[in-house]
Amino acid sequence: MLIPSALLVHQATVEPYLGTGPSGPKYGPAFTIKCLAQDKTRLVRSPEGDEITSTATVYTRLGPTVPVKSRVTLPAGRRTTVIESRRHDGGTLPTPNHLELRLL
Repeated sequence: MLIPSALLVHQATVEPYLGTGPSGPKYGPAFTIKCLAQDKTRLVRSPEGDEITSTATVYTRLGPTVPVKSRVTLPAGRRTTVIESRRHDGGTLPTPNHLELRLL
């Protein structure tokens, strides 16, 4: 089951993180996702295990992979970074399958 379209009231732009090059981080081509963007402060763990404050969360349908360290431009225009990417997929169970992105 997909996350309902009625919840996807925002759009965000994602630039997927590809790795580090000689001049710093490298990103793939930008793409737009329909999402639900939520400004909410939470304490999360970074990929390195550090505690970091997340200031926003984006919920979208499963689809393209959005790796940690990807850049996201939120609907209000603020550019931020993915610190945690969680895939919620219930398989054949009737759950709202989605991707949750916690942002810096």
